[in-house]
Amino acid sequence: MKKTGKIILWVIAIFAAIQLIPIDRTNPPVDPEKDFIQVMNTPPKISGLLKRACYDCHSFETKYPRYAYVAPVSWSVKHHINEGREHANFSIWENYNQDLKKNMLEKAAQNIDSRKMPIPGYIVYHPEANLSEAERQLLINYFKELLESETY
Repeated sequence: MKKTGKIILWVIAIFAAIQLIPIDRTNPPVDPEKDFIQVMNTPPKISGLLKRACYDCHSFETKYPRYAYVAPVSWSVKHHINEGREHANFSIWENYNQDLKKNMLEKAAQNIDSRKMPIPGYIVYHPEANLSEAERQLLINYFKELLESETY
């Protein structure tokens, strides 16, 4: 067998082997009494935007697409979800103190305004999460209203 053939076989074998590395894709249960949308009595239009563009990475309501079951892509997806939940998790909103809530709302408004969120790589595979300028402004205004009224 030629050298190229052996390399291809090794690559296939390694790719097959890494599929056996388990990734935990279970979502913890969501307590509606702690969830941002429920607690804040978020208007339906804003709720829809949050669910569409934010909740996959920033809540316990992640919907894993097919590509999230193929390593090494699955590792990257899981890493992004863990990172997103670490920065802000709408499913445990009521667990945060007032300072953290204020900081998360400020950061959310800034990141949406600067187009850091949703992350461009996410939008490529989830075009439904791509917010129009009007939708971005709706979210930013909502977060700013909450900050101004200090009802978070």
